[in-house]
Amino acid sequence: MRSTRCPGREREAVARWAVARPPRPSRTAGVGLAGFRDLDVGPVDMRVVPHPAVTLVLEFGGGPLVVDTATDRQQLSSLVAGFTHGALRVRGETIECVEVRLSPLVAYAALGTSPAELEHVVSLDDLWGRGASRIREQLSEARSWQDRFALTDALLARRAETGPSADPQVAWSWDRIVGSRGRVRIDALAAEVRWSRKRLWSRFLAQTGLPPKRAAKLVRFDHAVRRLAAGEDAARIAADSGYADQSHLHRDVLEFTGVTPAAMAREPGLVVDDIAWADTASARRADTPPHPVRTARHPCRDDVPPGVERNLRSLTGRCP
Repeated sequence: MRSTRCPGREREAVARWAVARPPRPSRTAGVGLAGFRDLDVGPVDMRVVPHPAVTLVLEFGGGPLVVDTATDRQQLSSLVAGFTHGALRVRGETIECVEVRLSPLVAYAALGTSPAELEHVVSLDDLWGRGASRIREQLSEARSWQDRFALTDALLARRAETGPSADPQVAWSWDRIVGSRGRVRIDALAAEVRWSRKRLWSRFLAQTGLPPKRAAKLVRFDHAVRRLAAGEDAARIAADSGYADQSHLHRDVLEFTGVTPAAMAREPGLVVDDIAWADTASARRADTPPHPVRTARHPCRDDVPPGVERNLRSLTGRCP
């Protein structure tokens, strides 16, 4: 579908930020990196749009990041944001940072804590201690964005290798939710991994920070809101994304962001996102249907996908 994105918002985003992208993907699956430098055209004041990832911001510029929620204000050198929703804004001046987007599966290992323990936004110093200030110093001293990406990626890879890992059943379920753009039924996921719905709910929540149904809702919202920002028709988006109707889409956008779909479609931060995370942005806007929701067959049991079966076999020594 042809985009009708507002050129004024694009000019505003380009004038506001210089964006850097790494030359190659991260060595760790589920990790995305981007660099941002404020072009010093005045104080930064931007809305945080929720997305299905845990966000790590390593700031090494001129000052602290001020994070405003509906109830409080924090000044942070670097931060970790869980699955945010509602009115959340970040303010600052002369910002220069590496932003990392972590699948909740790798966040569990790389951060040293489950995303379930993150209450919206926390200081990285509280999680990593001296390690947080050390990486900020290294990023500040690095000569290029490529060096900064290499430093950050190496650190996350080391932490991910030694940190706790998610259950294979949780990993399978998360990948199915993302692959279906949030349109998979939770009882179908439970059946695929041969867990009760209650056990899937509790283990998924503990290791990703969201219940499965909420995760599916967030993934669906993320896909829809990026298409809104690209100028696509709201009724078409609602129908394609599995919403009951356009008012259902309206309620979800209002719940996650605190503003209407029309206001979100004009959000400059989404244009910056499209530049920084171009690969995922183009995938979101593709007019192809989501990955089919199906259960693969395997020689041991017809109702367990082979990836899950292999992982379960490695844990139990037998077929489920």
